[in-house]
Amino acid sequence: RLAAGGTIAAVDAVMTGRVDKAYALNRPPGHHAMADEGMGFCVYNNAVVAAHQALGLHGAERILILDWDVHHGNGTQAAFWSDPRVLFISVHQDDLYPAGWGAADQVGIREGEGFTVNVPLPAGTGNRGYAEAFATIVVPISRQYSPDLVMISAGQDASVFDPLARMSLTLAGYRAMAGAMMAVAADCCASKLIVTQEGGYAPNYAPYCSATIA
Repeated sequence: RLAAGGTIAAVDAVMTGRVDKAYALNRPPGHHAMADEGMGFCVYNNAVVAAHQALGLHGAERILILDWDVHHGNGTQAAFWSDPRVLFISVHQDDLYPAGWGAADQVGIREGEGFTVNVPLPAGTGNRGYAEAFATIVVPISRQYSPDLVMISAGQDASVFDPLARMSLTLAGYRAMAGAMMAVAADCCASKLIVTQEGGYAPNYAPYCSATIA
């Protein structure tokens, strides 16, 4: 509950203008948690409850949630599967965890069709591949959506030293992704940007990944 509350507090601070940007450095993470069960180290879906705070209390009409955790954010996708008020973009290692989630053809249903964008990448993609995915998919779609708030589910487990994945991102890669989304937020929503912590399991490297995007 404290982790979810930390992300809610970050949303409150940004949406009321006390700060432009906020980083909710929470544990446990949240993006795998479903409405009726926790999974994958996640109990409550911190990004989902905070997005509802922005929609319900602060009057946001369009929220972008970008999830760059190496694992697919299945709980976040499920929460907004038919809801066009939230554009969910997940950039993740293909066919990793959880099974059956995160394919490119999973795009939402009914009013939410097209507002889920999955970008599954092969193992070993690295900085250059992520940069290309951002330049050709993530950033153009984000700008077209023109969100009122940008939220990042920031898993630092795509790093080159993470034991649970094989994506080979370095600090420079994380810095570039953060910079791209800061530019989107600056152009679309007066720099309103929230980061909420997701995974990251290399104790000697993940903290530097977090620090470089903060």
